[in-house]
Amino acid sequence: MNSKTSLKTASDLPERDEPIYQALMSAIVEHQLLPGSKLPEEALAGVFGVSRTGIRKVLQRLAAVQMVILTPRRGALVASPSVSEARDIFTTRSLLECANLPAVLEHCQPAHLLALEAVIRHEQQAHDEGDGPAAIRFSAAFHIQLHAISGNQVLTEMVTRLSQRSSLAIAAWSAPWQQGCRCNDHDRLIALLRNKALEPLSDALRQHFEHIVATLRFERAGETLPDFARLFAHKGVNQ
Repeated sequence: MNSKTSLKTASDLPERDEPIYQALMSAIVEHQLLPGSKLPEEALAGVFGVSRTGIRKVLQRLAAVQMVILTPRRGALVASPSVSEARDIFTTRSLLECANLPAVLEHCQPAHLLALEAVIRHEQQAHDEGDGPAAIRFSAAFHIQLHAISGNQVLTEMVTRLSQRSSLAIAAWSAPWQQGCRCNDHDRLIALLRNKALEPLSDALRQHFEHIVATLRFERAGETLPDFARLFAHKGVNQ
């Protein structure tokens, strides 16, 4: 797909198809549709009660923001970031979000802090209730709202897109129990934000992304047979 097609697809999606786009995006971001999942046009058209042409336009738009892969033979699949792509996504987020913190601090008001604290409460509740999709949703919302404080709409949109792609990377490479960010990391960021402490805030945000990357299980990219001798050392049938 060339750049002209991508731009046209993203801007010309009919208004009636927007809810379908948002529904599929949410399902992907919240790990209800995992990386590699097939997205057959006919089945989706039946579920949403629209034509295959309408579904195709939605899938093209999702492909334009790198959430879906379109292949000639296999059709549409939920994108599955490679190891290098996953690392690059979080490196880029760290660079971008840390660079925006001076503007965030400059514009931050008490009402902004209250709003961020409310997001964390919802995020913690979702974790406590084992609601993975909600935990992911509120985790992303924290970062998006944090950077919206700066008033830089373009950067906030970039953080939004990168948060969506981060969720794909986590779905592809995380441990099965991992859902979103650690709430205590977000608590620490708010405390530093309240104190207007730029350098510690930047360090904490950078460490936040480093921790996420450290929890991803990239060793699976070169999967080998498990060490059965060690794993079952005490399970021998002749013992």
